Amino acid sequence: MNSATLAEWSNAAVYASMVTLTFSLIAFAINFSARGQRGVARQSASVSVSAGGAGVTPADEERRTIPADDLRGRRAGNIGLALAWLAFGLLLMGATLRGIWAGRVPWGNMYEYSLSSGVAILGVYLVWSLRRDLRWLGLPIVGATLLTLGLAVTVLYTEAAQLVPALKSWWLVIHVSAAAICGGAFTFAASTAGLYLWRDRAERKDRVRGAVANLPAAAKLDLLTYRVLAFAFPLWTFAVIAGAIWAENAWGRYWGWDPKETWAFITWVIYAGYLHARSTAGWRGRRAAYIAILGWAAFLINYFGVNLFVNSLHSYAGV
Repeated sequence: MNSATLAEWSNAAVYASMVTLTFSLIAFAINFSARGQRGVARQSASVSVSAGGAGVTPADEERRTIPADDLRGRRAGNIGLALAWLAFGLLLMGATLRGIWAGRVPWGNMYEYSLSSGVAILGVYLVWSLRRDLRWLGLPIVGATLLTLGLAVTVLYTEAAQLVPALKSWWLVIHVSAAAICGGAFTFAASTAGLYLWRDRAERKDRVRGAVANLPAAAKLDLLTYRVLAFAFPLWTFAVIAGAIWAENAWGRYWGWDPKETWAFITWVIYAGYLHARSTAGWRGRRAAYIAILGWAAFLINYFGVNLFVNSLHSYAGV
């Protein structure tokens, strides 16, 4: 297979993943808008069975009790999740074919890194969904992935080229892969933090109805945000240290306060403050959620702003 064919297949896989994600987004939107009454249904089913309903199983009773809208929402969530897995496979194939086409890892420019970021965002969500039901989180996660890919193909796309000398190192694989996974985790945590603020506001005003009723309790969202960031922070610390070691190999110094390095450090400080505040000052809830979102904003500035609008030693990663 020649390079032109590989390029075409790579682009086709990326566009196919975007189409698949669009349908996944629609399915998750239907799921998210459905009113959640599963707990009430289960309770009603238990009462019915305990009362001696002959031949009626809890599952049968639940199907009778759950509103039709909620059943449609459940099915839509399952479809959205299945399509998200398909889109993940297509996007991973597109990024892999791009690397084979270029004869290197597909992280030589912003377009390629954006593909990997999409893979990471979806990957973190899908892996975590193997442990618990996260259909309620599919809408913001798929939306963020689609926006990332849309920016990649419309603004950041560039033909593959050979790496500049500074990038020809195994540290590229180590540093960038860690940073991409952290980006997926930070996006996941920002989504749960934003949804926490919405759910917490509804609980405070005793207005837990409609779409917000499909979300877990605010305390559970707060805890989930913390667990994701507790996983991501050590990995981000490693990514920053690996970047410093790579900088010494490439430029003869570990740290030079380059804009990319500076914003990586700012991001690290914000997330360190988040974890420290939770463990020492007891900052939970709204204040912690705001810090988590602020850390994600700093990461986005480091990801997009520095590369697109600032001249630095990292300009080789531009469009």
